[in-house]
Amino acid sequence: MHSSSRVRTAAVAALALTFSLVSAVVAPTAQAADNPFERGPAPTTAILDATRGPFATAQVSVPSSVAGFGGGIIYYPTDTSQGTFGAIAMSPGYTAAWSSISWLGPRIASHGFVVIGIETNSRFDQPASRGAQLLAALDYLTQSSSVRTRVDASRLAVGGHSMGGGGTLEASSDRPSLQAAVPLAPWNTDKSWSEIRVPTLIIGGESDTVAPVSSHSEPFYNSISQTEKAYLELNNASHFFPQSVNTLTGRMAVAWLKRFVDNDTRYEQFLCAGPTGSSVQEYRATCPMVS
Repeated sequence: MHSSSRVRTAAVAALALTFSLVSAVVAPTAQAADNPFERGPAPTTAILDATRGPFATAQVSVPSSVAGFGGGIIYYPTDTSQGTFGAIAMSPGYTAAWSSISWLGPRIASHGFVVIGIETNSRFDQPASRGAQLLAALDYLTQSSSVRTRVDASRLAVGGHSMGGGGTLEASSDRPSLQAAVPLAPWNTDKSWSEIRVPTLIIGGESDTVAPVSSHSEPFYNSISQTEKAYLELNNASHFFPQSVNTLTGRMAVAWLKRFVDNDTRYEQFLCAGPTGSSVQEYRATCPMVS
């Protein structure tokens, strides 16, 4: 072989090696960039079941003088290196204050979300009114609140307990651009939600006598047909299970929000197979979920 050929061959080999090394370095970065909304470490059951997630949080009060709802509290991650976060507005149930389910605020926020827990205009507001108030709270959060620059207004969700859960369905019907909904022991006189296009996780209690699952949670779940959905029934749980810390409710709510607000498929492992154990009466879900 002529020396010039050997030089060319060596040069090509060196170039190929360089390209392969660069590819090895670049590939993980490109892969990570596939989902710009991914926040936090790889999930585990231990992380999801802990009292707090990986993000430190702070909170700020919302005055009752705001338009459209009765004020409340915003919980948000203090980390400013992650960019903006998805957000969820949550409503308490009939006659209840936000304090009745307030444990969910910092718990969800600590996994990388901004949470606004609302007070309703009246403790007696019905689901349709609570749904409108949830949407008003999201508008306030993204447009006027002191933490609006931390929120990605394109990645919003709603949730709530009892009539707040019924209001969650109402809000999802009225604003199909929402990314996720989490009704807890939902109550509503409307049993059909075939128009909903918002991915919905319904959690009900087997022993609920206020909103029995047979006439509320299950018909709601069965009627949803145009989007991803999941139904978790907690064994022997009453209507008031969301009013005390419930590890499984927290785990599944966070996983659902991570999957559909953050588009983080790492959380499908908790949603497709679903939870098991003595606290689970039943679990159903549409899987595999659309990526």
